Amino acid sequence: MVIIQNSKYLDFLSKLGIGGAHPGGINLTKEIFKRENINRSSHILDVGCGTGQTAAYLAYRYRAKVTGIDINPIMVAKAEMRMKKNRLPVTIMQGSVEKIPLPDNHFDFITSESVLAFVNKPRALKEVFRLLKNGGRFIAIEQTINERLKENEENEIKQFYGFNSLSTEKDWVASLKQAGFEHIRIEENTSIESVPDIHDSDAIEAELYEILDKHSDMMRRYKEKLGYRIYSCTK
Repeated sequence: MVIIQNSKYLDFLSKLGIGGAHPGGINLTKEIFKRENINRSSHILDVGCGTGQTAAYLAYRYRAKVTGIDINPIMVAKAEMRMKKNRLPVTIMQGSVEKIPLPDNHFDFITSESVLAFVNKPRALKEVFRLLKNGGRFIAIEQTINERLKENEENEIKQFYGFNSLSTEKDWVASLKQAGFEHIRIEENTSIESVPDIHDSDAIEAELYEILDKHSDMMRRYKEKLGYRIYSCTK
């Protein structure tokens, strides 16, 4: 199994069980999927599903056939608890987006929300492309730098968050095209704010609350340089 490099920030998210931590949160997710042709027969994969907030919404709202996968065992356990509590027939798996044990051409939609910056992006996109049916849709809300960073800035951001890469919009488009995707659409929506839900663990180290302060400081210092985009494309 591919392991994401050490990230105290991801430890913080998993222990607090924060769902919808991506920019715009579940409200942005809802707006994006309104435009897609999702119905009861749709097979959807949520990669890096976390506590399962998006997967649960897709199953409840559209009655779609939903699968969620996440590499973090704490997140997986909390996602499974969410589905059981809400009696939703969502399949939750533990594993890496870089190597998913599912058949080719299986999904109508695949979504990722603040996931691919943490992994080997070419490998992950290759897997996403493999798993989608012909004509299938990939929809991603992903971290995007607004300008090239200085080496020390890039190192600080990567070390704190555990990012594998920091990509510009141009980089993302190149990666999507290289993976084989077409009809790439890019959006930036800053009008919807994230309102995460929390499913915390019984024991949370005091150090993890310091991570929240550090995250807030990073967002303040790099607010002009760190952003996100909504990428949608077709196989």
